Formats: sequence, structure tokens, C-alpha cells
Amino acid sequence: MAVRQVKAVLVCAALLGLAACDRPISSSLDNDGFGLANDTNVGIQSGQLSYAINLSRRFAREVPNTVNFAFDSANLDGQAQEILTRQADWIRHFPEVRFRVYGYTDQVGTEAYNKGLGMRRAVAVVNFLVSQGVSRSRLQAVVSYGKTRPLIDVPTRERKNRRAVTDVSGFVGTSKLVLDGKYADIVYRSYVDSAKPTSTSGSATGFSAATNAAALK
Repeated sequence: MAVRQVKAVLVCAALLGLAACDRPISSSLDNDGFGLANDTNVGIQSGQLSYAINLSRRFAREVPNTVNFAFDSANLDGQAQEILTRQADWIRHFPEVRFRVYGYTDQVGTEAYNKGLGMRRAVAVVNFLVSQGVSRSRLQAVVSYGKTRPLIDVPTRERKNRRAVTDVSGFVGTSKLVLDGKYADIVYRSYVDSAKPTSTSGSATGFSAATNAAALK
């Protein structure tokens, strides 16, 4: 079997494993529709897809990728805002990367209502990340699973099921590093957890000059 075919098989196996774990990056592949096969093939051949998976795992390892909600609510409480502030700090270190936010609900209520509620939760997360200085062009709240993918399969008000998950969806096509195919440089870039926006207002827009220079290397 050719080396290229072996790589394709390994990446496909990784995607199947992610789907079994309810990982959003695989879910986005399930729902993108026409052209998926070609896009996936291009991603495998270029290496972009496997690097996106690696970066997704790093994001989930270094920053909480999930926030939870009160029953029948899309409001972000203090704990959720603290988590999303950490997410925003991380995301700003990787300006070449796109993210998606996936909204979920518990299993109380109709599927149609919960799908809308899940989307409102995803939109709330996107709006908060934007308020923290993340470009809206790099964020998507386009998929809502409503109550169809619970973490805990119970018909009651289960808080762990009422969540929004932020995950890597790909790379910004106009980035110089992406155009050069240097995905590994992005994936393994240093992330300084202590770096904070220079603004103290609710709509922070950037780092200090030193941090900006490091983030764009």
C-alpha cells in the first residue's frame, strides 16, 4: 500500500474515533453537505485535516472547551464567562485558526424548540468571544444538535447536557503560514497562559506589543 494511502487510512480512523467520542470536529464533517468528500480528500492529502485534529486536541487539553447553562436559558453565568475568557486568550494566540461553537440541550422539550435553544447558546458564546477581541470572521455558530446528542442519556433536566462546545474547524485560507503549508508551525506555537488583553474593558481588542509579536511568529 502506498504511503499516501496509509496516511489517508490513519486519518480516517482518527476521524471515526472522534465521532465515537462526540467530538465537534467530526460532527462538522457530518453536516457540511455537498463537496464533503472532495474537501476531506484535499485536507488529508495536504495534511491540513490531521493538523486541525491535533490542534483541536491541544485546545481541549489546555483550555476548558465547554460551558454549561441553566435550564431553558442561553445566558452565560459567571463560570461560563470565566471559561470563555480563557478560550478567547487561547484563540487570539492562533490568528490562522477558525473555530466553531456547537450548542446542545437536555432532553426536556420538543426537538424543534431545543434545536433553536441550542443555537442560541452557540450564538451567545460566539458573541462573548467577539467581545473579548476574537474576530467574528473566525467564529461560526452554525450547528445545533439540540437534544439529540446528550452526554448523559436521561430524559430529565441534566445540566451537563445543557452546554456549548468550542472547537477547531480549520484554518484561515488567507494566512501566510497556511498558504505556505506550515500547519505544524501553527499547531506547536507556544501559548502563554498568563498573557492578557491590554484593555480592561469588556471589549478587549489586543495584546501588548511584545505578546502580539510572539503570537504572529
